[in-house]
Amino acid sequence: MYEENEIEQIRLKKIKAMLDKATKQPSSTDKQPIVLTDGNFSTNIAANELIVVDFWAPWCGPCRSVGPIIEELSSQYSGKVRFGKMNVDENQVVPSNFRVMSIPTIVVFHKGKAVERIVGAYPKTQIEAIFRRYIESK
Repeated sequence: MYEENEIEQIRLKKIKAMLDKATKQPSSTDKQPIVLTDGNFSTNIAANELIVVDFWAPWCGPCRSVGPIIEELSSQYSGKVRFGKMNVDENQVVPSNFRVMSIPTIVVFHKGKAVERIVGAYPKTQIEAIFRRYIESK
């Protein structure tokens, strides 16, 4: 059997592992927007209480100006808000279901429901304003 000292060492290891897990900083992948597809969209919306989705296309000039803002916000709000990017040229089912007619379109999903939307290229402060109220209501 275990000696008392060995039991104490096992207990301390388990406590340390629990503390490490509880205080873990978001990983670098959590700081990057998720690449959303028609196939993984529903799963990611369901898995994240608050997710901001950027519907975009590579040929879209305004989309290219919003992209770096989304990446910056994703890093800045890591652990509080999840961000996703969906290329509307490669994925047409979800954008059609959400009636995305112009890009860039940014949609905020809170608890699985689309609650806010902006269409067009906006500065960081305005994009940030559409999802911040949902952080405070968590």
